[in-house]
Formats: sequence, C-alpha cells, structure tokens
Amino acid sequence: MSQFALFKLALIFLTRVPVKLSGSVSDEDINLSSRYFAMVGFCVGLCLAFSLWVIAYWVPMSVAILFTLGLGLLVTGAFHEDGFADVWDGFGGGWSQQQKLDIMKDSRIGTCGAVALFILMMSKYQLLLALSEDLVTLLFAIVIAQTLSRMTATSLIGKLPYVQLDAQSKVKPIAKDLQSTSRAILYASGGIVSLLGLGLSAFSIWHMLGLFVTLWLTRWGCQQWFTRQLGGYTGDCLGAAQQICEVAIYTFCVVSVL
Repeated sequence: MSQFALFKLALIFLTRVPVKLSGSVSDEDINLSSRYFAMVGFCVGLCLAFSLWVIAYWVPMSVAILFTLGLGLLVTGAFHEDGFADVWDGFGGGWSQQQKLDIMKDSRIGTCGAVALFILMMSKYQLLLALSEDLVTLLFAIVIAQTLSRMTATSLIGKLPYVQLDAQSKVKPIAKDLQSTSRAILYASGGIVSLLGLGLSAFSIWHMLGLFVTLWLTRWGCQQWFTRQLGGYTGDCLGAAQQICEVAIYTFCVVSVL
C-alpha cells in the first residue's frame, strides 16, 4: 500500500468516517497503518476543537462541551470507550486469564464497565469545563489529547506480548507489531503536533516536557496493569490505554497550565 492508503486504512480502523479503500487488506497492512494512528487522532482532535468553537457561539460552554463529547463518540463509534469498559468488566469480574478474556469478549456491559465508563465521561466533562476559562488552551488541549493519547497507546504495541483471542472475538483485528520506522513516524507525528501548539496557547516547552513525562508514567502504569492481569495486551487494552492517557492529559493541563 502507498503511505496515503495506509493513512486511510488507519482512518477506517479508528473512526466511522466513510472512507473508501480499494483492494484487499493484509495483516501487514494493518501493522503498517498503525504508524498513522497519532495523525488520525490529530484529525479527530481538529474536528472536535472546531466543532466546540462553533457550538460555543450558540449555547453555553457547558452545553457545547457535552455536545462535543457526544460528537466524539459518533466520529469514533465509541471504539476506545468500548475497550475501556470491556477492560474494567474483565479485570473486575474475572479471576483467571481466560475468564477475563471471556468477559471482555461479551458484547454486554457489566457493572464494573458501566461505572468506569460513567466516571470516565464525567471526568472528561469536568476537566474540559475547567479548561474552558481559556478557550485557546481548551481547544489546543483537545487536539493534543486526541493525538498524544493515541500515540502513547499505540506505542504499547511490541512492548507487551499480544494475548491471542479465539475466532469468536468481537474485536477488530489489531496491529501486533510496530516496526522501528513505524514507531519513528508515530513519535514524530506526536512531537510535531506538540510543537505546533507552542506559542498558540498557554503551553510552554516546560509544560510539554512535563506532559511527556506524565504520558510515559501513564504508559508504564498501563503496562504493569495489563501484564499483571493478562500477561500481555489485547485490542481492548489499547483502547483503555488511549482513554486513560486522554484523561491524564486533560488532568495535567488543568493542574499545570491554568
């Protein structure tokens, strides 16, 4: 596949955007497309930030943020939120590795997943509302959170063994390997987007360095959690890591920037 085709494949994989891709897709194509997951996050972030900016002209900011969160769910099909809920259901309700995997594959949501999902969405809402004191910083925080959270979650690929699910798994096939070139493109994407925001918001170079340290610690925590629970990761784990990193970014912004 060409690089543009790989980007479109990444867009199809992570969102509900109606993009057409001709030809068949191999496992290797999926592996290679993961290099553009951060760029897909950047596109999603731009969409959400622009939507919030427009909606906020017509309704109070609190309502605009709520509508923007809903739009984010529509654009991504709640793909990552579904993984987050499944992880909490599996880890909270299973004892053995197989029990946890079986629960995570169940399309129904349990108590642990429902409660965790409620806390997740409320956390996003309250953190974004706190950031709304500075509109430019709020918009930049949304863009950078969508970008860097996907960069960090994708970087887990290759750091942990993939826990193979059976053929009845409801999750999409995921990238199971991240080549050195793909990892470099992934990190470069996140770095470039971060640098673009400097000077346009309240973020300084020291804020960005602190944010990267926060994300590294968050990724390390997710690695330890997934290893202890499953001995590796699944697609649901990557979705959960993305959501956790997104909240970590918003929290860092509230604590350090405002």
